[in-house]
Amino acid sequence: MAEKKAFVTGHPIAHSRSPKIHGHWLARYGIDGSYQAIDVAPDDFAAFLNALRDNGFQGGNVTIPHKEAAFALVERRDEAAEAIGAVNTLWFEDGKLWGGNTDAHGFAANLDDYAPGWAANGPAVVLGAGGASRAVIHALKERGVGDIRIVNRTLARAEELSHRFGAGVSAHGADAVGDLLADAGLLVNTTALGMHGNEGLSADPAGLPDHAIVTDIVYVPLETPLLAAARGRGLWTVDGLGMLLHQAVPGFERWFGTRPEVTAELRRMIVADIEAH
Repeated sequence: MAEKKAFVTGHPIAHSRSPKIHGHWLARYGIDGSYQAIDVAPDDFAAFLNALRDNGFQGGNVTIPHKEAAFALVERRDEAAEAIGAVNTLWFEDGKLWGGNTDAHGFAANLDDYAPGWAANGPAVVLGAGGASRAVIHALKERGVGDIRIVNRTLARAEELSHRFGAGVSAHGADAVGDLLADAGLLVNTTALGMHGNEGLSADPAGLPDHAIVTDIVYVPLETPLLAAARGRGLWTVDGLGMLLHQAVPGFERWFGTRPEVTAELRRMIVADIEAH
């Protein structure tokens, strides 16, 4: 058997931690395989996909800015990709190039690990209306959260998402966030606020009820200003790193034939890498 090959592509891609995650699993399970980061400019992306099979790839991951292009170019899409409108995982099945989206799975699995029973804790307030927000809303709907409130600076973008996802999903401008938090059981930040170099507070968790769970999909830094403020007032917090680790699981299983585990050892390795940079 030839070595099985997978990849992650984006532009730029040097910052990606996916090769470390998949490399760890390949070593742990003794699989003859490789996973590499490949920088592909947007103009070259279609040609890159067309050459995947000839280049011996089982599939791979797609990140910014190629997720929407991948959605348009694949031959088949899974249900999550259709709902979210973006593809982050590619594989061959029945001779066709498939595109899936594992971000919603990653988001839900991370909360399952660190806040079991979280889905019964609605209503949910979701900050931001970009691609990550779509994945989070899909996950919330899949888990039966019946009241999802999207808050975005540009109201029109939030309204677009509320129409896309339908019943139980409402759109609000940033000025409404205080009122929306008063009875919310889950607050999710999907915006870049809180990332290194963008240290603002995306919403003030002071207005949340005491049983609320606060999670941030940003994982650099691991404790964002939002999570620090939530922890400061005694709320349950979940950082964003587990979403990155869990979204990698379904792809690895498709390419290499083994369903990998997200372990404390893997998390420690990636945390050390974040801290080293």
